[in-house]
Amino acid sequence: MKADPLLEAYERLRVFVPTQLPPRWTVERDGPVVRLIEPNGMGHVCYTAFGELSDGVPDELILRERELFAERGAPVEWMLHGHDLPADLPDRLRAFGFTPTVDGTVMVEKVGEIARLDPTPAPGIQLREVTEKEDFKRIAALYNDVWGFDHTMTMAGLRREQRDLPDAITIVAAQTTEGEIVSAGWVRFVPGSGFAMLWGGSTAAAWRGRGIYRALVAYRARLAERRGYDHVQVTASQESRPILDRLGMVAVTTAMPHLWTPEKGDQ
Repeated sequence: MKADPLLEAYERLRVFVPTQLPPRWTVERDGPVVRLIEPNGMGHVCYTAFGELSDGVPDELILRERELFAERGAPVEWMLHGHDLPADLPDRLRAFGFTPTVDGTVMVEKVGEIARLDPTPAPGIQLREVTEKEDFKRIAALYNDVWGFDHTMTMAGLRREQRDLPDAITIVAAQTTEGEIVSAGWVRFVPGSGFAMLWGGSTAAAWRGRGIYRALVAYRARLAERRGYDHVQVTASQESRPILDRLGMVAVTTAMPHLWTPEKGDQ
């Protein structure tokens, strides 16, 4: 399978296991598959389409993952990428009970190309790195408004992650001179992979179109550049992709999580 250098770099990230995982997360290796297991037992299936599975994913592998998590009574997420083979893999996953969720576009670029962007936010806005509990509550409230569902647990998890692995994640907020947080995002650093991953960039509706999202992207890219990372990666929503296109990020593939949940009788 032929690929450009940015996709090849991303393929290496797909199966890269960080030296530091969040507390109580575990890793399982099974042939071409790497499983990341959350403390609650939920699994995440990882593999590279350029390795042992370059000719396609066999049905036996899908069945093995489903049966394994059925025995454990836990859900499992299979991240399907647009270039994965065979071409009917989405149909095969659905046939084995995996349900597609929200898709995104995987965007990658060399860190220097993004770090050279101007990180200066709109007038009346300042960017700052956050660590305090009250800040996470305010970011959760912002995300609740932007996305229409509760982010309290997500932000609590991020705060724990930052507390336990302070060098692995930085959360950045954009706030007004009055102290209102109007946008936020975070960057996860993956030591040894060459990648810094940008997550969560969301802006209050009243503050969009003022370059705040661009400033957050540039700020986090500069953090990555100062730490010596080679690439930045974003899995972009339909709303953020046009902005990232303009900033120079390159779409290399798509990503759509497929979730399998055991029936009550299997638990």
